[in-house]
Amino acid sequence: MNETAAGDAEAVVAGGEALIGLATFGKLAFALLLIVLIILATGFLVRRLRLGGLHTAAIKIVGSIAVGPRERVVIVEVASTWLVLGVGNGQVSRLHRLPAPPASQDDPAAPAGPAFDPSDSFATRFAKALKHNAGLQ
Repeated sequence: MNETAAGDAEAVVAGGEALIGLATFGKLAFALLLIVLIILATGFLVRRLRLGGLHTAAIKIVGSIAVGPRERVVIVEVASTWLVLGVGNGQVSRLHRLPAPPASQDDPAAPAGPAFDPSDSFATRFAKALKHNAGLQ
């Protein structure tokens, strides 16, 4: 019976060592997964919050239009100068250079709306907007 007990004891010890090794492997796998998730989350946050580019852009695209399937005309503002560029077939060509118009508060492309006083009620503002949209004002 001693031999049977000794064999059972060895089996229990071997099984315990296997469980300890499996637990260690599980902890290691979880730690590595956690580190990968932290790296991915940090990369996502940096891209989302733009922490990598805190400076303002020196080049601003004002507008662009396609003139062909692979060709575009782009207006770019650089240091208060507008450059009209032709872009296509892997090339960029300067078509024209002109001074940028002065920055204004009113957008010339936006239609002028009816003037509202701060003390106007909603009904008054709504009536003015209706008259303006109908072309009566």
